[in-house]
Amino acid sequence: MRSVVIKPLVGALLALSCAVPVVAMAQSVAVTSIVEHPALDALKDGVKDALEKAGFTEEKGLKWAYETAQGNNAIAAQIARKFIGDKPDVIVAIATPTAQAVVAATKTIPVVYAAVTDPVEAQLVPTLEASGTNVTGVSDMLDLTRQVELIRQVVPDAKTVGMVYNPGEANSAVVVRQLRELLPTFGMTLVEVSAPRTVDVGAAARSLIGRADVIYTSTDNNVVSAYEALVKVGNDADIPLVASDPDSVKRGAIAALGINYYDLGLQTGAMVIDVLNGKVPGEMPSQMGKTVELHVNLDAAAKQGVTLSPELVKSAANVIQ
Repeated sequence: MRSVVIKPLVGALLALSCAVPVVAMAQSVAVTSIVEHPALDALKDGVKDALEKAGFTEEKGLKWAYETAQGNNAIAAQIARKFIGDKPDVIVAIATPTAQAVVAATKTIPVVYAAVTDPVEAQLVPTLEASGTNVTGVSDMLDLTRQVELIRQVVPDAKTVGMVYNPGEANSAVVVRQLRELLPTFGMTLVEVSAPRTVDVGAAARSLIGRADVIYTSTDNNVVSAYEALVKVGNDADIPLVASDPDSVKRGAIAALGINYYDLGLQTGAMVIDVLNGKVPGEMPSQMGKTVELHVNLDAAAKQGVTLSPELVKSAANVIQ
């Protein structure tokens, strides 16, 4: 009798289990950025678009959180602690100061960094190979030789290159150190001025008047956030501006050879998707940004007293008249 009762019951349970759809656990992605500016905003949008194209949408249960530290390292640390307390499946940390805050605060929650120039120098990972930790990501490191070659194409007679930067950003300090060594091989020298806060950028740029033949900007987040202050100095004093962030060309730089940050976001998003699908960050080597583009601004060139060669303009992916 007992076996007669059990078999129909087991059969009914199996039928019921097949009839009820399997509901996947809701997944969560927390994104934090040191500041809002066009490049980092495009990166964030690229991450979200990559997730949506792969089927990870808020309508389907994805929990998406985004917060910016407004350029403040203390706020970056607070956001990191908050997100870690929320226990998301992945934290996406955009820019070096943000990534440092997150990585310092957790050794267990998966972290995917993005827009970090030198993740090893920033002590995010011990190597660009698989780190064996909870961290992986995408670097926006650029070939500085190509950057200096662009400076020479824009201002062939330049002898001094001015640079405004935040010494507290590891990514900027690395570029300054490398340029000090590289520029003399091109017959140029570096004149650097520190701007620890966004509000310092304008005054720092003005201090380069009469001291620099051209101003070069890296992906320093303080500087990029206040780029209009640099543009005013460049236009008023006829100092050409060359950038490494293509979005800065729209804002008044003459030229930039740099990463397409939306594409960098798509690339970062692909790594986030891998983690959500079960890959371990420590088994995933760090990547380098793949899409580098030349953008030029002819109007900015005219305002800053420069005539670009037809060859340079023709080679640009985007030309602003």
